[in-house]
Amino acid sequence: MSLLRTDRSWREDVRSRVPVRYLPQTTPDHLRGTWREARPARIDRSVADALGRPTGGWLVAGASTEVPRARSLVRTVAGREVVLWRDADGALLAGPGVCPHLGARLDGCDVVDGTVLCRWHGMPLGRDTTPPWNTLAAHDDGVLVWVRVGPVEDGVDPFPRPVLGQRPDGPGIASVVSLVSSCEPRDIVANRLDPWHGAWLHPYAFSDLRVDDDASTDDRLVLDVAYRLGRTFAVPVRAEFTCPDSHTVLMTIVDGEGTGSVVETHATPLTAPGTHPARTVMTEAVVATSDRVGFRLARRLSRAVQVGMRASQRQLWADDLEYAARRYELRRRDAHRGEGA
Repeated sequence: MSLLRTDRSWREDVRSRVPVRYLPQTTPDHLRGTWREARPARIDRSVADALGRPTGGWLVAGASTEVPRARSLVRTVAGREVVLWRDADGALLAGPGVCPHLGARLDGCDVVDGTVLCRWHGMPLGRDTTPPWNTLAAHDDGVLVWVRVGPVEDGVDPFPRPVLGQRPDGPGIASVVSLVSSCEPRDIVANRLDPWHGAWLHPYAFSDLRVDDDASTDDRLVLDVAYRLGRTFAVPVRAEFTCPDSHTVLMTIVDGEGTGSVVETHATPLTAPGTHPARTVMTEAVVATSDRVGFRLARRLSRAVQVGMRASQRQLWADDLEYAARRYELRRRDAHRGEGA
């Protein structure tokens, strides 16, 4: 009997130390369908709840690493050209992306002591220049950069800072990718609030997916899922999806390997609101953490690890942006039919 307990204790110890499980990938003919659970009305309720959460005018403009100290960067956000650069102390600044002299695009300009020097004629634009050029609120959260240029929701004052989700407290590895799609922000949000598609649209990445209906609500989805490590092994985790604002979906691992790690999906309109065809940039930030010894080594090799993380993110979003674009296409098609009726 003591030998049996020792064997069980050994197995439990191994399971606690090794998160990988033997989970052979299910073939399509035996894969459980999720279409009954992925009810359109259910997804629409979650999307409606998300769209009701204010941004206070803040939208993601890219990764923090994309704005160096010595160069300016121009991004189109909600139909406006916005220039981003850093002050002499490294603080993020933002202003209109068009030079007031002759209309040059202020992208890739030299930045000297916190002042942007226009590439065409050297006109200085900055915090203390005439005219002053840091006229837009900007925020760097350490992973992403934000600007306050989006429409502010009715009855809501502009927020002094963007609405940020909870990230890991300790050191982690961050990876950011941005991809453009022909859709509106709501379509990217809808894709993330349909976790049921994961095992079917991404069988190479996810399996054994089940949404916990008892723990889930319209504003919080809780699910168990296994991240694939090939056809034979996988890492099971429990995750929850929430929406800090109308343009963001936050996935947090709440149990299992990497507890506290997050995947932030941000949808930033490129075109002005109401403009069709619409274009939206999806920015996904993965901030991974773990208390395992192996993660410390991964952090030392973070640049190499980030290459693999970004490749995986792009592969997944190649499918998901097709999903988002299709939703937008069908909605526009229905709208045109209604107009012609």
